[in-house]
Amino acid sequence: MRLWRFPRREDSGAARFERIGGVLGGDARSAGPPDLAPDWRVTLKRRTIVIAVAIACWVAGIEARLVYLQIVRHADLVTRAEKQYTRTIEPPAKRGDIVDRKGRVLATSVDTDTIYAVPSDMSEPDAAVATLCGALGDCTTKERQTLTDRFHRGTFTYVRRQVSPDQKRRVEALGLDGIFFVKESRRFYPNRELAAHVLGYVGVDNTGLNGLEVAYDSKIRGKSGKVLVQTDARRHAFSRIERPPTSGATIEVTIDEYLQHVAERELHAGVVANRAAGGSAIIMNPHTGEILAMANEPTFNPNAYRDFDEIDRRNRAVQDLFEPGSTFKVVTASAAIEEKVMPVDALIDTNPGVLYIAGRAKPVTEASHHNYHVLSFADVIIRSSNIGAIKIGLRVGTERLSRYVSLFGFGHPVSPDFPGESPGIVWNPTKWTESALASVSMGYQVGVTPLQMITAVSSVANGGELIEPRVVRAIYRDNRRWAVLPKIVRRTISADTAATLTTIMEGVVENPHGTATRAQIPGYTIAGKTGTAAKLVNGHYSTSDYNASFVGFVPSRNPVVAIIVVTDSPRTYPNTGGFVSAPVFKRIAEATLRYLSVPRSVDPEPPILVARNDGNVPVALPTTTAPVVSFVSDGPPGTVPDLSGMSAREATHRLVRSGLTARMSGDGFVIAQDPPPGAPIDAAGICRLTLQRAPTHLFTSARR
Repeated sequence: MRLWRFPRREDSGAARFERIGGVLGGDARSAGPPDLAPDWRVTLKRRTIVIAVAIACWVAGIEARLVYLQIVRHADLVTRAEKQYTRTIEPPAKRGDIVDRKGRVLATSVDTDTIYAVPSDMSEPDAAVATLCGALGDCTTKERQTLTDRFHRGTFTYVRRQVSPDQKRRVEALGLDGIFFVKESRRFYPNRELAAHVLGYVGVDNTGLNGLEVAYDSKIRGKSGKVLVQTDARRHAFSRIERPPTSGATIEVTIDEYLQHVAERELHAGVVANRAAGGSAIIMNPHTGEILAMANEPTFNPNAYRDFDEIDRRNRAVQDLFEPGSTFKVVTASAAIEEKVMPVDALIDTNPGVLYIAGRAKPVTEASHHNYHVLSFADVIIRSSNIGAIKIGLRVGTERLSRYVSLFGFGHPVSPDFPGESPGIVWNPTKWTESALASVSMGYQVGVTPLQMITAVSSVANGGELIEPRVVRAIYRDNRRWAVLPKIVRRTISADTAATLTTIMEGVVENPHGTATRAQIPGYTIAGKTGTAAKLVNGHYSTSDYNASFVGFVPSRNPVVAIIVVTDSPRTYPNTGGFVSAPVFKRIAEATLRYLSVPRSVDPEPPILVARNDGNVPVALPTTTAPVVSFVSDGPPGTVPDLSGMSAREATHRLVRSGLTARMSGDGFVIAQDPPPGAPIDAAGICRLTLQRAPTHLFTSARR
């Protein structure tokens, strides 16, 4: 930059003009007045403006950058900043237990260790992967590559979830930077395969995937917790804020652990003995709809459900459809009796054992090409005549038979406890031809599930009411027990029709010509019906694959349970329901009657009389054993349980389960309680107990 030198004070004006003129390259005297345009002030002003503009642009750029960072990218940058000094972990909630009707645990949750990594804390991610896999001992090539990719680009990643204690100890001993551990809840099924299809299973994220675990997931799961950890620049934690997770509700199911074991054991034995592809068995209380057992074969272990194929995890009892065959003749007979289209003593001519129907390529024949000649209405069901059932169905007609098919629950799901339940297949009545009506009358051209079939037969057993089948008995939440009450859907047939049909079904088992004589149990009357239906394979009915089934209830006149057994593709001969499934029904029913202490219905044993100590009045000895103490109330829902003879701890536990508060006096065992057993639970919810020390057997005898 060139600087102007200001003239000294002693310089004359002429000298100044000479210098200016020299600079301008002209004669000062001839040029006239001097031109002062290149004054330094102008130059300085220009340069100042340039500098100011540059500074303004610089400031504007900074402001624009600040606006972009603090407004446009604010949320993203705040999130990234928080990740650098805060870590948030959400421990999943502990799922509630699933217990059977007597309080025995079927599914629970246990704590396991999960390994996770913060790659930003690692100096050598590749080396960390190699070291970790060496400690775990079972890493696959794909898992190694996945961990390497995550460690290079992530800020948080799981290494392995729900590891074994040995793996946790080996990894912890490494002392690697950026490797941490957190406790997670893992579902555990202590009985392994027992009731696996009913319970379902839970994924690694503590979410139900099948069975009751998914149907009631929102109630069982609970609420996740939250752990917030703040660290300094050296990643040292200086603050930890924790909100613990809350446990989910406990589900009490209608399943009885022992009866479930019996059903699974006998079904498995039947499938193996008949070299079948699989099968299903259900035990139900026909008066309440409670499912006491539901077994499927093949089965699986829900603790390791990934090790089993989808077909093993499939609940055949509610998902698989089959043409019921002759068991469906119960519906045909019910419609005929209820609508009074044919008297029960009517004779039906089945000669010559072959029936030709318009629109049907092949004639209908009896099983094994029998000719039953003339049969009574009852014998059509007892001997399972196809031609007799068709002639009954033709008299009933399409409109009435289709209406009873719907009334008995076929064509739509029957229970809310099985979200994967198949609705079945029932043709629209407007599309029924004479051939279709004939097929439905004998149990073909209709698809049902075992659950639908036993629900329909239970309607006959209880006097004509269709009761919704259920597998959930109660829900425990907030120290209260919320009972699920039986639900009567509708009336299917009258009580008189049900009684008449029960008599006919008794003949299926008791009559020498009946198809289910192998289901007989000495001392008990049984009402049932067999079914044998060819399977549809590639659009054609197979000549080798059949569904063999038997459904019935016992004791027939005062039924305690209804049982259905369906066997898929038995490979023995005969492969009928009477030879394959009826014996399985018998073994399940015998064990059930013994377990429930059901007295004989045929020639019952007289009571044993003994003398009382306080007189000569004879009394009957009880035939049942002392009740088993359980976690659930003995009385009806909403009533005070019987606490006699219990210790203080047992009584308190029982009262808490019933939603009551205990007030005790004395010590020892309960000898008195207020309110008494069976009384309604009042709003106060307080039960006063009197305890006294005495031998336990005295109170046990009193409870008997």
